[in-house]
Amino acid sequence: MSELDAAVSAAVRAAEPYATAVTVALARGAREEVRCHGRTGRGAHAGACTPETVFELGSVSKTFTALLLADLTVRGELAPEDPLESRLPPDWPPPATRSSEPIRLLHLATHTSGLPRLPPGLLAAALPRWRSNPYATFDAARLRASLAGTTVRSRPGSRYRYSNYGVALLGHVLAARSGLPYEALLAERVCAPLGLRATSCAPDAPGQAVGHLRGRELPPWHAPGLPGAAAVRASGADALRYLRAHVDGGGGELGAALHEVQRPRLRLPRSGDEVCLVWNHRGSGGRDLYFHAGATRGFTALVGFCPQSATAVAVLANTGTTLGARFVQAGYEVLRAAAREG
Repeated sequence: MSELDAAVSAAVRAAEPYATAVTVALARGAREEVRCHGRTGRGAHAGACTPETVFELGSVSKTFTALLLADLTVRGELAPEDPLESRLPPDWPPPATRSSEPIRLLHLATHTSGLPRLPPGLLAAALPRWRSNPYATFDAARLRASLAGTTVRSRPGSRYRYSNYGVALLGHVLAARSGLPYEALLAERVCAPLGLRATSCAPDAPGQAVGHLRGRELPPWHAPGLPGAAAVRASGADALRYLRAHVDGGGGELGAALHEVQRPRLRLPRSGDEVCLVWNHRGSGGRDLYFHAGATRGFTALVGFCPQSATAVAVLANTGTTLGARFVQAGYEVLRAAAREG
């Protein structure tokens, strides 16, 4: 068994015993394969997991928002250095800040805005559905209201602090600038050019696997107020097309945007890792690995690519993360092994 085959087997085992469906999508040079395991759910009507089975991507959604930011930048519609205040939707108040340095769009895309991980008020709204669908009632109106209760205490750009709040705001900014809802902007600017037919923000997406947490079935994930941070879902085949575009270039204006998201913007303290536009970058064995993980209550994902070896990997499971879960790390090991073999 090759190192890559062993890593794939380890990733599938890491999703057990709670996942019923696991997809490992691989591209190395001109070769592609989508390895599917299990069924889309536990019921009698569940079908076999296929390359077209749809999985919730959780925070991998943020990479799509980064690509939209880069696309609007390349088209001259805005700039990463633009202050957030100047780009917020009409009537949205800016968060208060104790610094003379404004929050810029680049800060939102690199988790250096100083905004907290979650918007004020989200936890209170989430508690009744904490183990199933915590973001379901937190819509755009509530996100807008949370801005008035937000004070940024650190200087924007000075400190890395992972923030769903920040990237969610970025998604709304991009949507407002384009005049389209986030979901429509994603479909027009990313899904259509790349041929992503099974990628959307729709909770009722056809062909979606049933999410699980410790073996308990969960309803589809809703994130109406934070689509740019957590609402995208895709099939294994689509995820591979999306990642291949980052390696191959995609062509046209989107090609420039695909290159732009890979440019490192800052180095993390006490780490050799760098942050690009949302993407994490790590050197490994003389090669560049770009990767991002994501999870909802019922799904877990790891995606990544390596330009030097023309490698792309998406590892998807229909189970949420639990204490001690190793699926994300196992997915990263698949990426690393594939990059070495590519």
